[in-house]
Amino acid sequence: MNQKTQAGSIRTIAMLGNHVPRQCGIATFTADLTDAISEEFPDIACSVLAMDDPGRRHAYPPRVRFALDESDVASYRRAADFLNVGAFDVVCLQHEYGIFGGKAGSHVLALLRELRMPVVTTLHTLLAEPDPAQRAVMDEITRLSERIVVMSARGAEIARRVHGVPDAKIDHIPHGIPQVPLERDSKERLGVECRRVILTFGLLSPDKGIEHVIDAMPAILERCPDAVYIILGATHPHVKERHGETYRLMLENRAQRLGVDGSMIFQNRFVSQAELTEFLSAADIYVTPYLKREQSTSGTLAYAVGAGAAVVSTPYWYAEELLADGRGVLVPWRDPRALAHEITSLLEDDARRIAMRARARAFGQSMVWPAVARGYMQSFAHARAERIDRRRTLYRRSGPPKRPMELPELDLRHLRLMTDDTGLLQHSMFGVPRYDDGYCLDDNARALLLMALIEDARVEDRQAVRALASRYLAFVSHAYNADQRRFRNFMTYSRRWTESHGSEDSHGRALWALGTVVGRSGDPGRQSLGGHLFHAALPAVSAFTSPRAWAFALLGIHEYLRAFQGDSSVQSMRTQLADRLLDLFRHASRPDWPWFEDRLTYSNARLSHALLVSGASMGREEATGAALRSLDWLASVQRSEAGDFAPVGSDGFYARGGTKAAFDQQPVEAACMISACLEARRITGDERWDRHARRAFSWFLGQNHLQQSLYDATTGGCRDGLHADRVNENQGAESTLSFLVGLLEMRGADVNGKSA
Repeated sequence: MNQKTQAGSIRTIAMLGNHVPRQCGIATFTADLTDAISEEFPDIACSVLAMDDPGRRHAYPPRVRFALDESDVASYRRAADFLNVGAFDVVCLQHEYGIFGGKAGSHVLALLRELRMPVVTTLHTLLAEPDPAQRAVMDEITRLSERIVVMSARGAEIARRVHGVPDAKIDHIPHGIPQVPLERDSKERLGVECRRVILTFGLLSPDKGIEHVIDAMPAILERCPDAVYIILGATHPHVKERHGETYRLMLENRAQRLGVDGSMIFQNRFVSQAELTEFLSAADIYVTPYLKREQSTSGTLAYAVGAGAAVVSTPYWYAEELLADGRGVLVPWRDPRALAHEITSLLEDDARRIAMRARARAFGQSMVWPAVARGYMQSFAHARAERIDRRRTLYRRSGPPKRPMELPELDLRHLRLMTDDTGLLQHSMFGVPRYDDGYCLDDNARALLLMALIEDARVEDRQAVRALASRYLAFVSHAYNADQRRFRNFMTYSRRWTESHGSEDSHGRALWALGTVVGRSGDPGRQSLGGHLFHAALPAVSAFTSPRAWAFALLGIHEYLRAFQGDSSVQSMRTQLADRLLDLFRHASRPDWPWFEDRLTYSNARLSHALLVSGASMGREEATGAALRSLDWLASVQRSEAGDFAPVGSDGFYARGGTKAAFDQQPVEAACMISACLEARRITGDERWDRHARRAFSWFLGQNHLQQSLYDATTGGCRDGLHADRVNENQGAESTLSFLVGLLEMRGADVNGKSA
């Protein structure tokens, strides 16, 4: 097939997935593929959409036409508008876990759903056992893509088996590699002349297993005293952010302890392709001692094979495939003795090593960038020619697809303002923190829960979230009175507790937050402390009489069991509390009043929410049915004649047979309704629950009887309530947290369809 036939009618291509700066694998791959297509097909215009962190703006190369904020879902929709208006012929998505915002990278779905051109997606990592969120996002990506590109036969097998991608939709195109010339003087230029060079390169992280090669070095040097081991590459940015240089320092200390540091070179930096070519040309042996068997591709291994290196590797999936037929040697996992044996055998047997290098280099010719570029153009042409695009057909028939409601960005400014070294202050005067009222466990628990949800959703600066989460967890921990096995609630600004234990509701809220930390936080320390406090405080709930305390505890149990489903003591408490809520409903419910109590008071929807998640998790249809009936009725009660959300007012509430209090309307009621309705949508698939959730959230933004916004975009805070004639202008912690949690959940539902 000639180049013109391969290109077909394609004139413009957009590449998405270039995570700047160009110092990580996806960025390098995207840029190299773009360059290769432009060189092989000079009539085709390639543009790049770059992922970036809004707090770390980088200088972009000329081909970058649009920069997306990784954590801002609205930015993905703007990118879709840019691509649609630009009439690009094909979008090529480079997918890797961790580069797109949202839970499991779900933000990219907001872009893909709105595109009106074919999408070809390259899957750089495929997981044999994805978690539910990863599976849901990947299933949707493969559904929205016309073609799926994998780099290995194993990747194709996982795409078929795990995600149901049909064979006819999969293109197997190898990882591209540069042409590496055979340089005879590379060792001299690198200062390792007269040495036998062992090389590992790539971003450092603990799963690379480099310590096992270091452990093999004494045996290697005993037989090959002129050997030198070069470790080339900086620490992976995510590892460095979380753990600093701990792994690299461990490797250096290990080398010193074993007395081999004089035969090792650490190059702690990113290198250009020209420099990498020099190192590959100088290498006698290339080693990938990786520890993850499921690794379905490796750019570094592809580069090494293409350069004609003699490779020694652990048997991860990609290595098994690439090094077959004598193109390399596989050794057992974590086995320094085997590594030493194979490395020295190859170093001492020139004929074997040279033959292995020749086989690898010959195989690598099919992987050079010009060949890969031609493979991608065939895939693009197939995607465009075969496309029977229901999305585009719908667009022609009925105009642009209806876009979900525009949501504000998550703004933590006011929350930070209300937080000091102790924790989160309760109240404010307008937007100014009010010290006189001090702190309470209720609000710090709510804030801790929000931080855990943000961590899980990956929508905010990780370091800032970690700092706030640790502060709120410290407050919750300090609030626990071990002597009474209860939490204290109120603390003065001078840091004095005003009680030996607080309300049952505050105890339940603390359990809810702690369970969420265990189930969703990515920090082992916070998870450990959260789990300890959760177990210490949970038994007290069995003596509680407050239905809302039961509900809060059930929500915490639900979150906790995400991580520890087999914890029988926690499961037993869930059964006990769920039975109590269901019994309440059985005794109080009437055909015209399907509710848990004889009156509606505060945090009403949490009762339905807690029974719903518990009933669904335990497979108890009666509990799930009661929860849905009560929530449906509550949604009808909390609706104005104009069709807006109108929660039961706190000035009198709503007793059976009485008149519903219209005011004061509280933000916490809207937040409760949003959570419960989105959970109902997840469990039932019924889209009417989405409408109820949107109605409740719109209340914050002015869809209420005053047509005034409670959310203050100038501060990031939320006003404290709605009176008959005015908005309460104070912006306290409870109100602000209610808005932020509701917003976060709406954004998650907005991106994920049925929510994650």
